[in-house]
Amino acid sequence: MLLPAVLILGGLFVGGIGFALVQSLGDFPPAGEHQFTLAHYRSLLSDPEFRTSIGLTFLLATIATAISAAAGLALALTFRNLDRGSRALSVLLQTPIAVPHLAMAVLLVYLIGQSGWLARLAYFAGLIAVPADFPALINDRYGLGIVIAYVLKETPFIALVTLAMLRRTDGEYELAAATLGASAWQRFRYVTLPMVAPSAVSASLLVFAFIFGAFEVPYLLGRPYPAMLGVVAQKRFLSTDLTDRPDAIAAAVLMTIVSALLVFAYLHLGRKVVGERPTLF
Repeated sequence: MLLPAVLILGGLFVGGIGFALVQSLGDFPPAGEHQFTLAHYRSLLSDPEFRTSIGLTFLLATIATAISAAAGLALALTFRNLDRGSRALSVLLQTPIAVPHLAMAVLLVYLIGQSGWLARLAYFAGLIAVPADFPALINDRYGLGIVIAYVLKETPFIALVTLAMLRRTDGEYELAAATLGASAWQRFRYVTLPMVAPSAVSASLLVFAFIFGAFEVPYLLGRPYPAMLGVVAQKRFLSTDLTDRPDAIAAAVLMTIVSALLVFAYLHLGRKVVGERPTLF
């Protein structure tokens, strides 16, 4: 029953990647290219902007994913014993998920920007001399605004996925471990963590992959330089110089390859640290 939809979606996905790969390898008629070449990949790998961008993207994606995973797990453990039918809990966790990433970025501009609501409140409270003295959290050199946006968006998602797994057991395994004399830390390390690891790691992989290839939040909340990979690729793709477009496509292909490699590395790391083999689904 699912085969027709899978074939259509898979064909579009594989076809898109294949078409991009062909163009990045020199078959791009608008720029007068008709022969196989690796020049665009060599150009990217020797470009200081690209190397800086890939380092920044990996760093911010890792930090945002790690914080979201830790916070999501903490929320799930805190809420697991609350009323299952609590409407307030459901609204609390699901509302941030329903907010688009673009809307979250705009909200943060008005909330934590140096001319935003918090800066004005701090000014009226006498905590700062002028609103511009408020710490730069938007368009800052460290990407703090980007990390904040993704943590606010992805923490509830990871919490919901982890909470669904925790509520399948109702604490039976932890209770059995406690009866056998296990401490709170031992119950968490050897019972709870291995139990939720597959779900938590799978959700974290989705979050990491999304952040690694994201565009709208880094574009609004980051600096033009250094910028995350999605912003660099988009900027070069929209360049009026058509010879820049194959470089942009090559950057997108490299993002796909790097994302796949990081997925396998993350799965291996999860298996070593947790002792369980995480799965993607």
